[in-house]
Amino acid sequence: MIVLVLNCGSSSIKYQLLNMDTIEDPEVKAIGAVERIGLKDALLTHKPLVDGEYKKIKLTAHVPDHEAAISLIMDSLVNPEHGVIKAVSEIQAVGHRVAHGGESFSESVLIDDNVKEQINKLSDLAPLHNPAHIAGIEAMEKLLEKVPQVAVFDTSFHQSMPPESFLYAIPYEYYTKHKLRRYGFHGTSHKYVAEKACEHLGLEMNKINIVTCHLGNGASIAAIKNGKSYDTSMGFTPVEGLIMGTRVGNLDVGALLFLMEKEGLDLQGANDLINRKSGMLGISGVSSDMRDIEDESWNKNNPRATLALKMYHSRVKRFIGAFAAEMGGLDLLIFTGGVGENGPETREEVCAGFEFMGVEFDKNANDGLRGQLKVVSTPESRVKVMVVPTNEEKVIAVDTVNVLSSLAVN
Repeated sequence: MIVLVLNCGSSSIKYQLLNMDTIEDPEVKAIGAVERIGLKDALLTHKPLVDGEYKKIKLTAHVPDHEAAISLIMDSLVNPEHGVIKAVSEIQAVGHRVAHGGESFSESVLIDDNVKEQINKLSDLAPLHNPAHIAGIEAMEKLLEKVPQVAVFDTSFHQSMPPESFLYAIPYEYYTKHKLRRYGFHGTSHKYVAEKACEHLGLEMNKINIVTCHLGNGASIAAIKNGKSYDTSMGFTPVEGLIMGTRVGNLDVGALLFLMEKEGLDLQGANDLINRKSGMLGISGVSSDMRDIEDESWNKNNPRATLALKMYHSRVKRFIGAFAAEMGGLDLLIFTGGVGENGPETREEVCAGFEFMGVEFDKNANDGLRGQLKVVSTPESRVKVMVVPTNEEKVIAVDTVNVLSSLAVN
């Protein structure tokens, strides 16, 4: 079975085309990503598998929205020179990463009109993602009308959190009435990198404490205790937690009410403020992209860009320390995501000062490391530190096949 996986983020789409005939070790026919969606210099990186090796094709284009990005991806897959299939009809299933499933979805499901309606209803909880997922689903329906599509939800891994972790200190009836609680996100990524790291190190995941740092334009940290999600930085929506590309992260709600009054913001204005105008963009005044901010700080001595980086590193350290305390110790610290995998400077800054916790960081192993699975702590370090490239797409593809196989049996 040929499965196309679409992983739509707030400003990017990752994709993989996989041959799932061997589900344990699928052949990845092509991988790629469209980055900086919404900007004039959006970048497509397409890597088709040719003679056992991945070739890299890069294309810069104006990509105004997610639908345009998906069209660019499909064109690349069937391109006569660097495509991997002759026609889109060869794709037999599509798996979608969906950010928020609320309490409506505790597992992956076949997409139908009812599922789309539920995902749409949950868009208020994930305004940067769920609408993009729906756009991707509907774009694929136009291109591949009869091909089944499966939704894999970011929130499902965190359903193991105990009530003391997922409840807010508001009147309890708001949970029972509105299901207002912390859900957490990036679940497929947190689960995958934890399993991959334990496999690499020969550790039993169900016997150790792990903190996974998924750092990208959207970012979250998870505490994984004995193999299950115990706590995570994101909450009811993907706004809570770390400073992100355009999201505010943790904010005193009293400060938000103050700003709404002083600036005359309505609900939509407040939503735009915390989701689209804040975070690294709001602090730096430069960009939501970490690469742009680092360039401004390191090469142009922009004080606001430098401040943004310091604030970013500080918040990541804060959550790691808190989660280690909450679990009663830490055995393994993992960095993943676009920034986590490709930002050696970020990893070094975050780990600085964690010696008291048992982290002995290996600067030589970390220096220049980008996008590779590797231990970046010393052999003597009590807490192992790793960089683990995430592969949410593989998890989504496996779930897609399993859902369709289950339906076929039933």
